[in-house]
Amino acid sequence: MNYFLAKTEPSTYSIDRLRQEGKTTWDGVRNPQAVRAISEMRPGDRVCIYHSGGESSVLGLAEVATIPLPDPKDPKSMVVDFKYVAHLTPSTGLSDVKKSKLFDDWALVRQSRLSTMAVPQAFVDWMRERYPDTKI
Repeated sequence: MNYFLAKTEPSTYSIDRLRQEGKTTWDGVRNPQAVRAISEMRPGDRVCIYHSGGESSVLGLAEVATIPLPDPKDPKSMVVDFKYVAHLTPSTGLSDVKKSKLFDDWALVRQSRLSTMAVPQAFVDWMRERYPDTKI
């Protein structure tokens, strides 16, 4: 299983909405690095859902439900379906990630505008310690 992070503005699409709907198509990604990350996703992979726009926190988890496909609205992009897994309480803020000094090389810290990215195994392990009762 691989891990990814997907950023969203909560006013556009929130983790609460994903929980309510159960499943969504992740689309609208245009950055080539982010599109590459989507193209690497496989069913069963986990996705940390990150709210940007002031919250700057990982608030929950989703699971990749489909193989990535070309975006019918944009041939340079890809889409994939996510299904809701869990909320993370309390959320993990970007400030917590930065304070740890463990992930200074990760795109979340270095490339604040990148919307979708792979998650390093060290972050997965760190999150498992923070949320021992959640199946990360």
